[in-house]
Amino acid sequence: MIFDPILDIFRGKAITIPPMDGALKPNTGLDDAPAALEIAAPDNLCADGERLVFSSGNQVLSLQPGGGAQPVQSFDAPVTALALSPAGDLAIGLDNGEIGLMPRNGQPRELPAPGGLRCPTALAFDAAGALIVAQGSALHPASDWAVDLMSKNAGGSLWRLDAGGNATCLASGLAFPYGLLVLSESHGIVVSESWAHRLIGIPGHSGSNGGDRKPEPILAKLPGYPARLTPASDGGAWLALFAPRNRLIEFTLLEDAYRTQMMQDVKREYWIAPALASGTSFLEPLQCGGVKTMGIHKPWSPSRSYGLVVKLDASLRPVASFHSRANGRRHGITAVAELRGRVFAASKGGNAILDLGPAAAIGG
Repeated sequence: MIFDPILDIFRGKAITIPPMDGALKPNTGLDDAPAALEIAAPDNLCADGERLVFSSGNQVLSLQPGGGAQPVQSFDAPVTALALSPAGDLAIGLDNGEIGLMPRNGQPRELPAPGGLRCPTALAFDAAGALIVAQGSALHPASDWAVDLMSKNAGGSLWRLDAGGNATCLASGLAFPYGLLVLSESHGIVVSESWAHRLIGIPGHSGSNGGDRKPEPILAKLPGYPARLTPASDGGAWLALFAPRNRLIEFTLLEDAYRTQMMQDVKREYWIAPALASGTSFLEPLQCGGVKTMGIHKPWSPSRSYGLVVKLDASLRPVASFHSRANGRRHGITAVAELRGRVFAASKGGNAILDLGPAAAIGG
């Protein structure tokens, strides 16, 4: 109705969270999966068919077939993004905003930071060998993602760096782009937009006016905050969601004065905000439904952290999922990758790389 915008001022706002049902029906798949490796805060899984590379803090490592991890390179800042080309070239993004390239055969070199880059959150190579760079925020480094969310920012952008170092902006005004799936120059790029809880498509990027392309929604109203996207061997994709949505956090995001005061007066680890892991301190915020009863933490209780991996089909629709529920240990899933027919997931909050089993046996 024509008067709805005026009447909305006097109406209460309902806070609703999309339910986990259908292909997203909760299970214990992540907690039941064996750990391929126990290591502190693993992140950025990527594979080139021969090796699985990941980060842990300031280090880049490769997962060894018999277990264990072999160091590849160390840096002066935490690693926030990785990408492997089919030829084995490795691109690295750091928390200080730097981007580097380690060719399989050649000398490592630093790449120019496009658009005052300070927050590389995801990297991917396209078919032409150019590097696609997601900048999560124009104001904060990747390690300050909670600050960016609670400040309700949407200053992320998408860039293309060609072999000559020329940078083209493909999209701007994004709410923390955290994952990339390059389809083709004609079909474009799929981006996980975390603070908007959705996947969007950026149309073909072969032209020069990329920044003028309007994102197209692909999968909206996700029940959590999406992280990285990786291709699946059957033509679909894997999506990691690093934290759940819940009503208390959504309510806090609506209350500007309260949220501002909280950010000023409360330590960040105790904010009413999503987390990669929770339940380690009695000072953490807690919803009534999450209180332990008779020593039992109910798996369906509201939680600031959760573990969720979603298998998407070729149309990017969910067909299967793996969960670590409120009472689980494998929370904070930030990346998924396939290697030699098996699926691996990085539980950054659970300090483990999980072996989810044969890819062919998962989903539709």
